Amino acid sequence: MSNGPTRKHTALPKAQILVEALPWLTRHHGKTVVIKFGGNAMVDDDLKAAFAQDVVFLRHAGLKPVVVHGGGPQISAALDRAGIVSEFKAGLRVTTEDAMDVVRMVLAGQVQRELVGLLNQHGPLAVGLTGEDAHTITATKHQPRIEGELVDIGRVGQITEIDTGAVETLLADGRIPVVSSIARSQDDGHVYNVNADTAAAALAAALGAETLMVLTDVEGLYEDWPDSDEVISRLTATQLEKLLPDLSSGMVPKMEGCLHAVRNGVTTARVIDGRVQHSILLEIFTDEGIGTMVVPDGQGEP
Repeated sequence: MSNGPTRKHTALPKAQILVEALPWLTRHHGKTVVIKFGGNAMVDDDLKAAFAQDVVFLRHAGLKPVVVHGGGPQISAALDRAGIVSEFKAGLRVTTEDAMDVVRMVLAGQVQRELVGLLNQHGPLAVGLTGEDAHTITATKHQPRIEGELVDIGRVGQITEIDTGAVETLLADGRIPVVSSIARSQDDGHVYNVNADTAAAALAAALGAETLMVLTDVEGLYEDWPDSDEVISRLTATQLEKLLPDLSSGMVPKMEGCLHAVRNGVTTARVIDGRVQHSILLEIFTDEGIGTMVVPDGQGEP
């Protein structure tokens, strides 16, 4: 009989962890959070499973998660199999007509389906759509300027409009929307490949989300890379804007997305390490927050 109290006490730390999460549960209840799924979390089976658990946990904790994804590694592999060379200019994939067919197939037919399947192991929750569906994402042809010249990189789109109707309907029905970063054309009847970081930020702003979370393969934004691996834990929109010209090319669309989000009504934008299992839960429900948080101007250090 003496085992009874001991057994109760060994479970106490679990109760304490749950109680510590209470302020965050209260603060985030009913709020929309947009999560950009990418990096290692997208290709490692254990990380994928943990990501799905985290998103479902958010949903059952009373939040409204929306997942936006790209699929760089999977697209590159599929293009290789199709004998199409992957080429990048200004950090963007050159997307020919043939390549666009592959991009569309991989994003909507492979990456999205797998993610929807992982989420739906926990119940009938996830619904996949692309930016084409119900005019969710509209784009026009994007031509980056390289060394002063406009360069044609094919079917790469610049977002011009977001229609949140389908996503909001799914959220109201308790579902988890999973959005592939493909856009419909504003004017020429084509579909476009759009950067998933940019798409997640635009959708977060249009939804008036509480939080944008961008999963990446680094710990956050480094203070003085490569001389230091100290991560900046919090910075304002203006502080971030000053740092943008010196960032590595891979971080630019992520941090530009965070900047766009907080300048357009999103309360916080965070870049977090997707290589850490359950990093989403650590970031939202503890004050041990990992990664880098961007806040609107006027909300500096607490």
